[in-house]
Amino acid sequence: MAEPGRRPRTQGIAGTWPLGGRAQAGGFAPVDFEAWSSFVARLKAWIRAEAGAGRLLPWVPVAFGAGIALYFTADREPVLWVTALPALVLCGVCWPMRRHRLFAVAVLLAAVASGFATATFRTAHVGHTVLARPLYSVALSGFVETRDIREKTDRFVLRVTAMESQRGHVTLDRVRLSVKKGTAPDVGSFVELKARLMPPLAPLRPGSYDFARDLFFQGIGASGFAMGAIRTAAPPESGGLALRYAALMQNLRDAIDARIRTRLDGDERAIATALLTGRRDAITEPVNDAMFISGLGHVLSISGYHMAVVAGVVFFAVRALLALFPALTVGFPIKKWAAAAALAASAFYLLLSGAEVATQRSFYMTAVVLIAVIVDRRAITFRTLALAAMIVLVIAPEALVHPSFQMSFAATLGLVALVQFGMPRLLASADSSTTARVALWSGRELMMLLFASLVAGLATTPYAAFHFHRVTPYGVLANLAAMPVVSAVVMPAGIIGLLAMPFGFDGVCWQAMGLGIDWMIAVTRWVAALPGAVGRVAGFGAGPLILASLGLILLGLLRTPLRWSGAALLALAVVWAAATPRPDILISGDGHNVAVRGRDGQLHLMRTSKDAFLFKEWLAADADARGVTDPSLSSGVSCDEAGCVVPKADGALVALSLRADALADDCARAALVVSARQAPASCAASVIGRERVHREGALALRQRGDGFVVDAVRPRGMDRPWSPATGAGAETDTSFIPKASAPRGPDATPSEADLQADD
Repeated sequence: MAEPGRRPRTQGIAGTWPLGGRAQAGGFAPVDFEAWSSFVARLKAWIRAEAGAGRLLPWVPVAFGAGIALYFTADREPVLWVTALPALVLCGVCWPMRRHRLFAVAVLLAAVASGFATATFRTAHVGHTVLARPLYSVALSGFVETRDIREKTDRFVLRVTAMESQRGHVTLDRVRLSVKKGTAPDVGSFVELKARLMPPLAPLRPGSYDFARDLFFQGIGASGFAMGAIRTAAPPESGGLALRYAALMQNLRDAIDARIRTRLDGDERAIATALLTGRRDAITEPVNDAMFISGLGHVLSISGYHMAVVAGVVFFAVRALLALFPALTVGFPIKKWAAAAALAASAFYLLLSGAEVATQRSFYMTAVVLIAVIVDRRAITFRTLALAAMIVLVIAPEALVHPSFQMSFAATLGLVALVQFGMPRLLASADSSTTARVALWSGRELMMLLFASLVAGLATTPYAAFHFHRVTPYGVLANLAAMPVVSAVVMPAGIIGLLAMPFGFDGVCWQAMGLGIDWMIAVTRWVAALPGAVGRVAGFGAGPLILASLGLILLGLLRTPLRWSGAALLALAVVWAAATPRPDILISGDGHNVAVRGRDGQLHLMRTSKDAFLFKEWLAADADARGVTDPSLSSGVSCDEAGCVVPKADGALVALSLRADALADDCARAALVVSARQAPASCAASVIGRERVHREGALALRQRGDGFVVDAVRPRGMDRPWSPATGAGAETDTSFIPKASAPRGPDATPSEADLQADD
């Protein structure tokens, strides 16, 4: 029996130790069971608090979005009725389980299934034909639905009513065409033309942005160039109410742009037009790049900030005007009237700006806030954000994979969390003199602006790094210097200018707007020129982005110390992204351009076509600061009319063969050959041919000891409506290319029969 005051001991093989002890050098130390029990109790209390009443709603759009994300990862299109069935069943189960302890789990599972089914239904609803192969001379006729005025060319979307081609009988619903600057036809007009059509642009490398998916959900099946004159003709049928509405809004945007042109020009005019109408393609490339490098690029995309300024200016202006009449102030709810006027102004701004995804999200968020004011409810909450997110995702589930949605909601989540948890402390009243209170108020305003810029910038950093391969180290500095002027001068002057246009007093408003824009441009150029302003990030996969998104959600939505688990996930996502290996070889989707990583660790280009956009994407994803005209990109590359060769980091050659006679030499000397021609069976090198790149799209190869690991834009088995399979897939796994057999030497060449068969 144990002695009084001593703990019982348990006999073990190696001796005796206190119950619950752990081995240490020279003996065993006791574990503090009381501390562990206390931690477990606190953990359970935190979990109960997070699962308390009213805490479920913000997680519903998260689960709904997870279902949508799961849909977009599928290799093939799901069957609609099969996806709808579990969603209906799970939604039906939720009601009888509403008092069960597993009710929250049932709701979240139902939300995931509903998100998956909603995305499937959306794709089926917008389903249309997508061009698979280029068509070089196509006769088109149809209605002009939209028109974009760009810096160098114009662009318009044609709703096709008739289509004739000598090489195929495909029929498309809509096409997007580029034309010479100043020659785009008016919205609503019926035109006839000839065009060269290309399939929608596929991702330029595995993991990069899918432009074809965007165009699919816009109902566009091809893009291209108008050839020759565009003839306006009498339409065979009415364009419909939607087309008349589009023409009306386009004419209004053109009228606004024309009035701005009378006082502003260049980038001042382009930015003013972008802020009011959403048409931002006319901004010059240097200013556009400086805006994004400095962290002010969000100003160019009409989103929550712009909608909040419009609603705020109208709300306070109407309320101040009504407050001038004491009878109205005493007897009527002028605050609610002002909120209704702000809601109407926000709706008009949504329509005027083109109703892009970020603008829709902003309007829904603003509308929920204003409606909350009208019905005397608290306005800025996580529930407001959740409701806005659900509205956007139900209407347009494809918005989830768009950077504007991701960055917009991430920034808003951070700002709402700041308002909920941080602002109350900053806004605490001061019991001091009037002068001290004024000084304290100014300090609070500055701190709120600083924290808002910092939180929004940090929240959007993972998405900027993933989609644009850059971060903005001086984003807070640029926002502190420019945003007060934009908020106090640029946007209010623009709103007043719109109201003054019918009366002809808008000129001074555009001049004031131009002064503010001049300051904003000066700030962007100054910040973009600072050392280290361009924070380049190498491309990484969707895994780190998903992990970072979960970390942000946990940080924003959780209220107990459990939220710091989100910080741990963010740190893990950063490590994961940094550890992502870079490809050793990149091959374009048409097989005409190849990038090879050399001994210096940089990419070297073998190019047979001039595709600056492709090269910019490759270099950006490699965190490479060189421009597309940098001569070092061709360092070590040897080219002639038959093809190009360049050594890899290990000295082995990679060849881009253009002619049959080049294959004879390349098959003997190179480790890897990329060729649009059929390589002979006796070729000793590993070969990537035209059929493979046509079937799988752009390829990224990573060196592994016994060959190359291959990532493809369209891996084996993938067939989606916006990226249809273009041929029978290989029967064997194509995700790995084994090491080629040893080169046979310069004297060993393909047989004459091989070359004749290739020709």
